[in-house]
Amino acid sequence: MLNDKNKNLLIYHFLVIIFGFASILGKLISIDALPLTIYRMSIAFVGLAVYFLIINPKYFYLNRSMWGKVILGGFFIGLHWFTFFYAIKIAGVSLTLSMMASGALITALIDPLLNGRKILKHEVFFGGFAAVGIGVIYQAEFEHFFGITIAFLSAFLSALFTILNGQMVKKARPITLSFYELTIGSFLGLILSCFSDNINIESFKISGMDLLWLLILGLVGTSFAFNLSIKVMKYLSPFTVMMVINLEPIYGVLLSLVIWKEKSFLSTSFYLGFLIVMGSIFLSALYKKFRMNNN
Repeated sequence: MLNDKNKNLLIYHFLVIIFGFASILGKLISIDALPLTIYRMSIAFVGLAVYFLIINPKYFYLNRSMWGKVILGGFFIGLHWFTFFYAIKIAGVSLTLSMMASGALITALIDPLLNGRKILKHEVFFGGFAAVGIGVIYQAEFEHFFGITIAFLSAFLSALFTILNGQMVKKARPITLSFYELTIGSFLGLILSCFSDNINIESFKISGMDLLWLLILGLVGTSFAFNLSIKVMKYLSPFTVMMVINLEPIYGVLLSLVIWKEKSFLSTSFYLGFLIVMGSIFLSALYKKFRMNNN
């Protein structure tokens, strides 16, 4: 029998596969990043609202003391997904996902500052080790400075969101947090679109296939996966969450191989980088277990 931590770690690996598929959907959907993000979050929070009304309307309740952090969380996740899809549009899936590996290192550095604990050297080491592995896989093209900067910003926002939700999930229902953060993120996107010179009514027009991909992205890749990802944070540390997210680029490439038969991705760099990332995750878990057994 798996204990709660291992069971939720397994669940989170499954969710990261879904997140990897979300990056492929972001490439398939033809509309720009901001309308895409607005559609994704709107479909997700409407889906959750319908679920609440059918299953338990009490899920709408959120303690007044939580609103400040929930609003902040909605800003973080809305901006994260916008910058994520924007980076995919201008720099491609590979480069964007390679930069997301920096999230574990960012978390290792800022989580102690925000939660009042000391920086752990092993977290910095393994987080940096994983980032090196992803860089080897994709051999990031650093001449795409703007795209890399946007992707790094996305990773930074993801780390902030993970740390914040790691605090809130102990005080509120994960599904309630998901609903309000997605709602706030949607309205943030709409506000940004009103002030953007490049966004108009035409920007929100979608084709039949775009609608299908958006529904899958909103309901499966967001309502379901987003809520469950917050739920597992009760049992996993922010650093562990970000370490597992480092597998998203691997899963994304493997899914692209299945969908598009892109065998060119299976280079020596891919296997080497894959081993480095897997090694960093395995060694991190092994080190933590060793420390626990010797304390």
